[in-house]
Amino acid sequence: MTADTDRASQWLHSAGATARAASATMARSPAGARNAALLAAAAALRANATAILGANEQDLIASKATAAFRDRLTLTPDRVEAMAVGLEEIAALPDPLARTLAEWSRPNGLQFRRIATPIGVIGMIYESRPNVGADAAGLCLKSGNAVLLRGGSESLHSARAIHAAMTAGLAAAGLPEAAVQIAPEADRAYVAAMLAGSGLVDLIIPRGGKSLVERVQREARIPVLAHAEGLNHLFVHAAADASMACSLLVNSKLRRPGVCGATETLLVDSAAPPSLLPQLIQAVTAFGCAIRADARTRAILPELPAADPSDFDTEWQDAILNVAMVDGIDGALSHIARHGSEHTDAIVTADAAVAETFLAGVSSAVALWNASTQFCDGGEFGFGAEIGIATGRMHARGPIGLEQLTSFRYVVTGTGQVRP
Repeated sequence: MTADTDRASQWLHSAGATARAASATMARSPAGARNAALLAAAAALRANATAILGANEQDLIASKATAAFRDRLTLTPDRVEAMAVGLEEIAALPDPLARTLAEWSRPNGLQFRRIATPIGVIGMIYESRPNVGADAAGLCLKSGNAVLLRGGSESLHSARAIHAAMTAGLAAAGLPEAAVQIAPEADRAYVAAMLAGSGLVDLIIPRGGKSLVERVQREARIPVLAHAEGLNHLFVHAAADASMACSLLVNSKLRRPGVCGATETLLVDSAAPPSLLPQLIQAVTAFGCAIRADARTRAILPELPAADPSDFDTEWQDAILNVAMVDGIDGALSHIARHGSEHTDAIVTADAAVAETFLAGVSSAVALWNASTQFCDGGEFGFGAEIGIATGRMHARGPIGLEQLTSFRYVVTGTGQVRP
């Protein structure tokens, strides 16, 4: 065992034990106390905005990443304010623990209730986006969970500054600061320790690039809630309004190209008016977007760069767009099934019947009609924030908010019944 591994293992056992105790307190705490902690944390973010931005500047100076990656890493006054507002929005949401999910009685008189309950201790492993720490902590606190955070080396200074604001909120509300803890270093040994933390951590949520998610899914000895790549598609049907399609494409691809909800592939219906494809290409290239086009697209616009077969399986997270021509709704669904990652896919059309066929036909966690793929975001769903996006088939799919951070248990009330 290396010194780093030993240090990480010791941290996990200590942090996991205190987080377990804190999670029990959080689960029993009144909603008012949890909301007070969130509001106090929001105030602490604002009060310490200068220090948080200074810490972020340290991370940016050390970064040698691409422009899209730096955008994910960068904090601004507006983004710090958005974190604070997100915590306030979470506080304003209904208590996810005050829910009876179902109730019924049996002929023998037993009364059954299925009740929402916290998961326990969440392990959150993330990379470049420092705001993830605030979002994850806020959602875990509101849902009565404790969280162990492990940020990436590129955002370590920012993550620590944000963590300090979250623990200040807990202390102000009289709740245990151990409910939100952060790994003291960004060494990968801390990831390995968390993945092996059976009995200390109840659920791992990774939020980052493909290599991180694959490692977590490969090595974890505890349940994982994760998403695959954001290989997202925007299908422009023959009945689409051209102006709307251009606007949605620009936003879906270029609003923030580095986020997982960004569109990576434009699919254009071969039955669309001949003028539509050039309009769509012009709309994005006017903003400096590079194109990778299939043979059918290049037959119409031969000046476009040719796509390699692997391009349609690539999450660019940059201002690069794949373009393919397809034959109607069946062609679009076939392409998405072959190349998509079941994350987010959208259709642009004025034909409601075609839209319903598309929405029912894609297996994506989020499917949209006449809306940007970048709406795949917990805040936009009304969740206040998100702890990640899930594309698996178990427990939760799409943006992970308060409800998805709860499980359930059963309470059975009798009047002395015994089983025959």
